[in-house]
Amino acid sequence: MTSESMELTKALTFTEYQHLAQRTANHVLNEKTRLAAAGLGVAGEAGEIADHIKKFIAHGHELDHEKLSKEIGDVLWYLAELSTLLKIDLAAIAMRNIEKLKKRYPEGFSEKRSINRNEEEE
Repeated sequence: MTSESMELTKALTFTEYQHLAQRTANHVLNEKTRLAAAGLGVAGEAGEIADHIKKFIAHGHELDHEKLSKEIGDVLWYLAELSTLLKIDLAAIAMRNIEKLKKRYPEGFSEKRSINRNEEEE
């Protein structure tokens, strides 16, 4: 077993994932092009997820968890690339998002808080 495959048998932190994802980033491209490719990549992969769910809901297809898992992984890769290019730790982004959600929904999700939330406070 290689050290890389050993690393993948344990749970990864976001920081570890972000670091490992850089192995497959295209470092030949300039930073502006990488940023554009990563942003478009998030949109493209999210579109593939949406299309698969649409086919499940509206076209009678089976919901393929394995396919969705792979597409979610692709979204995560592009998010890691964006985070790296912006010099922001993916773990810090995840934590800030959780803190924002705790403020928005201190008792957990509620429709009332969702409908009446003040977006300026975010």
